Amino acid sequence: MTSTSQTPGSGARAAHPEHLGHVIFITAAAAMGGFLFGYDSAVINGAVEAIRDRYGIGSGTLAEVIAIALIGCAIGAATAGRIADRIGRIRCMRIASVLFAISAVGSALPFALWDLAFWRIIGGFAIGMASVIGPAYIAEVSPAAYRGRLGSFQQAAIVIGIAISQLVNFGILQLADGKQRGTIGGLEAWQWMLGVMVVPALLYGLLSFAIPESPRYLISVGKSERAKEILAEVEGKEVDLDARVAEIQTAMHREHKSTFKDLLGSRFGFLPIVWVGIGLSVFQQLVGINVAFYYSATLWQSVGIDPTASFFWSFTTSIVNIIGTVIAMVLVDRVGRKPLALAGSTGMAIALACEAWAFSADLINGKLPTTQGVVALVAAHVFVLFFALSWGVVVWVFLGEMFPNKIRAAALGVAASAQWIANWAITASFPSLADWNLSGTYIIYTCFAVLSIPFVLKFVKETKGKALEEMG
Repeated sequence: MTSTSQTPGSGARAAHPEHLGHVIFITAAAAMGGFLFGYDSAVINGAVEAIRDRYGIGSGTLAEVIAIALIGCAIGAATAGRIADRIGRIRCMRIASVLFAISAVGSALPFALWDLAFWRIIGGFAIGMASVIGPAYIAEVSPAAYRGRLGSFQQAAIVIGIAISQLVNFGILQLADGKQRGTIGGLEAWQWMLGVMVVPALLYGLLSFAIPESPRYLISVGKSERAKEILAEVEGKEVDLDARVAEIQTAMHREHKSTFKDLLGSRFGFLPIVWVGIGLSVFQQLVGINVAFYYSATLWQSVGIDPTASFFWSFTTSIVNIIGTVIAMVLVDRVGRKPLALAGSTGMAIALACEAWAFSADLINGKLPTTQGVVALVAAHVFVLFFALSWGVVVWVFLGEMFPNKIRAAALGVAASAQWIANWAITASFPSLADWNLSGTYIIYTCFAVLSIPFVLKFVKETKGKALEEMG
């Protein structure tokens, strides 16, 4: 499932001002999937310790329950494109919204640990679908002149979803007198945290009835007249609609359906460019970024910060994530992808090293010494800031641009799969590693941040300002 290309002199035009507001609404509604992606990914942060206590489980089992959602993510991402091509983008969004809602209710009302894990897989499947459908739909309905800016709505929605989940968790904790297992209306606080997601899930489903189907999908199933109506809505009636439909049809006929075989080289398995994409995806996760979003409340509590304060710091970290993402969106086309990645790697390495130093201190009455505690909190926020303004955005830009046209779809699939696997590895290993040695764990993440610098310098080529046809 790919977006329609535009060429100079084609029937495509920039949307007229009177149509732009409608296009922004459509884009924002589709980006609700990104919001739920971020929300569902991070909301578990507030429930980790309560789940451990409720079911009396060790770090290994706890990690399996937290990380198991990523299995669903991988399956959802791998199948969403094919589903959307069969039944349409809008119906796919509705399926995802239903799965998000079912996961929220099921996770809030589990009978036992096994079905909590099952509901998390369902939620993960919805996340995987949203991660594919949102960007594809936005690209297909956006006028060429605004596609880059409208496409950034998805990433913005993800980081806002992360922040809102932490704010909601913090608010629920206040209602429960600062206790994750405190009771509110007959349910424990952590159950409310997981269940509240049903609200944005239902909103996502309702919004899907207010936005049109992708013109590209309609043309693919022979509904060209309806496609013209939607193109007129988003690009204006002054556009030559017959030419636009013909252009989309031509682009679809020319597309090369890349396969796994296209990615194979004579040596080392994959083509070198595919290994670079895999490397970018893996390094993005191995610096431990998702520890900040899945386990930060647990992390701060483990070094003596009380639950209420730990939730507050989780929320402020999410705000820093938003700020960093905005910075990246502003700079990525001005500064370039490679300089941002290098600056991010350097900043992350320094911040992670500071965290490793802080966590090496002996606890006094269950708490870090004051100096180390301040350093740990500041360094954690600096780490997230440098990640967000660099690798958080730049990797996705690289992956969308760096591959030759004929292998782009398949190569993106392999790189995304590598990213989910690396995400799972970090998520599943952190509780046990933290029990072993928290400082040592952060030294490992620091090493990966440092290693990413020579990797970018030697293997990653700048893609700023280059046409997609120049990649190879």
